[in-house]
Amino acid sequence: MDKMTLDVQSREEGTKAKKLLASGLIPIEFYGKGTENMSLQVDYQAFRKLFRFAGTNTIISLNIDGGKSKVDTIVHDVNYHPITDKIIHVDFVKVKMDEFVYTKIPIVLTGVAPAVKELGGTLMHNLDELEVKCLPGDLIHNIEVSIEPIVDFNSFIRVKDLSVPDTLEVLGDPEEVVVTAVPPRVEEEPEVVEEVAEGEAEGAEAAEGEAGEGEKKEAKAEGGGE
Repeated sequence: MDKMTLDVQSREEGTKAKKLLASGLIPIEFYGKGTENMSLQVDYQAFRKLFRFAGTNTIISLNIDGGKSKVDTIVHDVNYHPITDKIIHVDFVKVKMDEFVYTKIPIVLTGVAPAVKELGGTLMHNLDELEVKCLPGDLIHNIEVSIEPIVDFNSFIRVKDLSVPDTLEVLGDPEEVVVTAVPPRVEEEPEVVEEVAEGEAEGAEAAEGEAGEGEKKEAKAEGGGE
């Protein structure tokens, strides 16, 4: 079980999120069953670096106000700015080591798929997280999946094919496709373009013929007038 520590501070009531973000801080809400909600704040870069590794499936011990109190949590939700994509708010939920948690474990692909390397196909990673139920102490950082069994365009790796520890209860459809490969896109035949070009040429020839007939008629009319 991975466990990480994050230093956080109490947040004064009424402090605007915009002011915190401008100061390089992120507003935090902490809550959980049988505990009092707390409004906290954390250094932006400290959380960003930790979250890059921890994600939502690692126990994070919040070290509040220099150690006055500590609580074991997991990240429940992270909100991002719609334009800048910067983190603007984080929710932490308290965990108890003897109570189940529901979370998502990242799926990491390894190896090379013959359908891609040898047949020129495109890998389709349809599911990048696996929803699970487990005790906090049984959390794992990720689930590695070898894509070497994807040998052709009829090969699939489904949820039921994943190697998952018995301590994790997988939620969702076991038949859901995690990864497969699709054949390369076939270029359209150039005959269609040529047919259009030939049609345009025939139209141009017809137009020239009509113009020539018109000139002959005009010449004949002028000759008759003389």
